[in-house]
Amino acid sequence: MISTTDLWLPILLSAVGVFIASSILHMVIPIHKGDFKKLPGEERILAEMRSQGVQPGSYRFPFAVTMKEMGSPEMLEKLKRGPVGISTVLPSGPCNMGKSLILWFLYSIMISAFAAHLAAQGLSRGGSFKSIFHLTALAATLGYVVGHLPESIWKGQQWSTTFKFVLDGVLYAIVTGLTFGWLWPGVNL
Repeated sequence: MISTTDLWLPILLSAVGVFIASSILHMVIPIHKGDFKKLPGEERILAEMRSQGVQPGSYRFPFAVTMKEMGSPEMLEKLKRGPVGISTVLPSGPCNMGKSLILWFLYSIMISAFAAHLAAQGLSRGGSFKSIFHLTALAATLGYVVGHLPESIWKGQQWSTTFKFVLDGVLYAIVTGLTFGWLWPGVNL
């Protein structure tokens, strides 16, 4: 049996590999360039939101407080007229990219740690590269991919956008699996 603590190096290096891969995908290859669109009449809409005192948070529109209200003729008419949507309002000011990148790296370490823990339960020292890759990449896929699907199922995100994040996640899972396969204690290539 192998301990999760024996796997600190592949945990850390796989997170570094994912960080590098994600940086390339988001800064060099413009795959996510069209994920968001500008609101028509943005200045007027933003001015009205400011005048209404909209605070950071998640909003649904039109909004019904109860299920009964959701089925009312007035709400059904609002839904029919549109627009219908979900919006996330962030705190005012520039994006804190440093904080986001640190949190992303910590998230990647967490996914790798979960993959390591799972693999340590089912594999032993000197396991085959194929088995190590398969198990750790599969575990990483759960962390990097599956969480994006509800964005299209429940929140209306375009499936094409979700599919791009799924492809990103599969690449991150492959990086994770390769790293663990390479650095697994006593791996049999």
